[in-house]
Amino acid sequence: MVQALLQARNLIESTVNLHRRTVARHAVVTMKGNDTAVANAVEGLVDRARHGISIALPAGGDRAEIMVSALRRLTGPGRERIPVRLLCTPGALADPATRAAVESGVNAQVKVVDAVMEMLIVDGSVAMVRSSVERGGGDVVSVIEDTASVRALDLLFAGAWSGAVRLAEHRWISERLRTESARRILERLCKGYTDDVAAREVEVSLRTYRRHVAEIMRALGASSRFQAGVRAVELGLLSTAD
Repeated sequence: MVQALLQARNLIESTVNLHRRTVARHAVVTMKGNDTAVANAVEGLVDRARHGISIALPAGGDRAEIMVSALRRLTGPGRERIPVRLLCTPGALADPATRAAVESGVNAQVKVVDAVMEMLIVDGSVAMVRSSVERGGGDVVSVIEDTASVRALDLLFAGAWSGAVRLAEHRWISERLRTESARRILERLCKGYTDDVAAREVEVSLRTYRRHVAEIMRALGASSRFQAGVRAVELGLLSTAD
């Protein structure tokens, strides 16, 4: 799933770069020292929304703040019913700005995904994406109104959305698997330990260990022990240093 998303992201970024060079009417805002311009652009796009907004957040920080702060503009009379789909990684979800947006009363559905390209899509007709395709430069934000490009981004978002975990389910998984015993088992799954060795290290019987592993795999939707360990890292249940 992650590999497919990364391949799709590379394809989209190549398309964005091509359009940036060939279609003059596409607005391009360079992030270096220009966060205010990006924030104004985001607010302008949100103000245009009539049917729905899709936001994908791969990270927290200032990048998340710019995107989600604009959602407050949807709490006014006549606009609070505009549906929002907010797709974020565990890292983005942990950001205070994202949590505030989730709890702000905006008509938002929230899902959690392992990896996603940063984007904002309004009414399926205009999109904003952040990419790193400029040689020797930093991130670039592009506003795109080309129908084919926006459609491609919409399809990319829909694919990620369909494979993502609902917020309530993500929270349930996190609470269930953040116990010390679950963490110790997840560490060994991630490192590829055999059941015999792992059971001895966590000081339980082989039968009990395997029962716990089966429960963890079901909770994570994993089809193998190693996948369960990788999935735990992706969901923020384990750090890469563990």
